[in-house]
Amino acid sequence: MARVYLENGRTWTFACSLDYPGWCRRGKGEEAALEALQDYAPRYRKVAGRDWKPGEIKVVGRIPGDATTDFGAPHIVGPWDEKALTKPKRTGQLDLLQRCWTYFDKVVATAPAALRKGPRGGGRDRDKVVDHVREAERAYAPGYGIRVPPRTPMAKHRNIILAGLKAEVAGTKWPWPYVVRRMAWHVLDHAWEIEDRSES
Repeated sequence: MARVYLENGRTWTFACSLDYPGWCRRGKGEEAALEALQDYAPRYRKVAGRDWKPGEIKVVGRIPGDATTDFGAPHIVGPWDEKALTKPKRTGQLDLLQRCWTYFDKVVATAPAALRKGPRGGGRDRDKVVDHVREAERAYAPGYGIRVPPRTPMAKHRNIILAGLKAEVAGTKWPWPYVVRRMAWHVLDHAWEIEDRSES
């Protein structure tokens, strides 16, 4: 069984897995979001490993979104995020975050420098996407009390984040599950964007 929650904004709804960080998609309404999540299961399997089998999707809760939700990012901490995870579950989720990073790196390594533009001519090119992902993670990390200095090389940047996430920290702005899920969603969302925009 794959536990999923729905974050409902006025424009977008996100369907996000609680157990598999990064497996999170959006749609215009709950049905569309859940359908998008299922459609992306084969792509997520390439990240999580070919033996990944999420099972039947079960919606375990709903939360109202906000302006960030409608801008296009899952943003709301849910009551499930306040529940402590067992050490094996934390280890498994950190492993999936690292797999998201590895997948992103592989996509970047084979992508052209100039990516296909959107219908209105917008969209960052490859290296700008990489910079954006790095800076977004620097912005997310303090939510769990982690500080990554500016211009830290990517490998060291990630090691700092992993070391921080392995620590038990109380009284943080964001709960541990939310930070991991937000980071994994963001890096994987942009990996898939680069893939899609690399196609001719």
